[in-house]
Amino acid sequence: MPDPTDPTDGRAPLRLAAPSPRPLPERSGAAARRARARMVELPGGTFDMGSEDADVVPGDGEGPVRPVTVAPFRVAPTTVTNADFDRFVKATGYRTQAEEFGWSYVFHLFTADVDPAGVRGTAGGTPWWLAVDGASWRHPDGPRSSLWNRRDHPVVHVSREDALAYCAWSGTRLPSEAEWEYAARGGLQRARFPWGDELEPGGKHMCNIWQGVFPDVNTAADGHVGTAPAKSYPANGYGLYNVAGNVWEWTSSPWDATAHDVWVIRGGSYLCHASYCNRYRVAARTRNTGDSSSGNTGFRVVADPDPADGETAAEGSTA
Repeated sequence: MPDPTDPTDGRAPLRLAAPSPRPLPERSGAAARRARARMVELPGGTFDMGSEDADVVPGDGEGPVRPVTVAPFRVAPTTVTNADFDRFVKATGYRTQAEEFGWSYVFHLFTADVDPAGVRGTAGGTPWWLAVDGASWRHPDGPRSSLWNRRDHPVVHVSREDALAYCAWSGTRLPSEAEWEYAARGGLQRARFPWGDELEPGGKHMCNIWQGVFPDVNTAADGHVGTAPAKSYPANGYGLYNVAGNVWEWTSSPWDATAHDVWVIRGGSYLCHASYCNRYRVAARTRNTGDSSSGNTGFRVVADPDPADGETAAEGSTA
């Protein structure tokens, strides 16, 4: 049984080196208008951030519960999808870091069609993650896979740099950790999940997480083994989909003041399970280096209010 306090907690292991930083794409007015038109406008305010319940993972820094204030902002109801990212790539010619590296991490159950010669190995402590040549956002399970039936799924195998490039083009940004949790809570104070305190209220699956025995048996009782379409399951009180499970989401917040290029990711993924990751709770958090990519990490975008709204947005501050 995997160690539930393992710091890799369902995300891909850290990379060791990154290519040189690349210039950001130019902003597209049409892409920015499209992105903003689909966003939900949130009023901001003060909410109770964090958790002190029995499932808090030691060392993750979830607690203590404290009042945090965020200014008004707009947030996308879904993570960026493969269709969204495809429009970005076609418009800019952008190449992701996974494509520049030539490989990315793929979960072992999805590598049946991968040539063993194309597997560079596994990372220490996480043998279920395989470093697969040719794995990228276009080929999420390795070079023989495609997006033909995943256009409405969240884009994966994107690093934080890739997410920032998309944001630059679309006139958006990544949410701060405080903004992310405020939006994910959907107006509920101190609830364990975006819909309340029960994981499966009335026996109903509310998110895409691991069902079975991690890491070898996934019964897909919730309907999915890998990613689910970005609008799966009921939305939370603010109209946001899949803020628990499905894919980890990059934020703009550093993990702490001492870690270089280590950033908070939120939401958990389809690999999270009570016996292992258990970070699909709304206050749960973990981290990864900005150049890391995997088959269970994507991102959601936010934007400041229109200047005409007379508001200025902030990243979240302790009240």
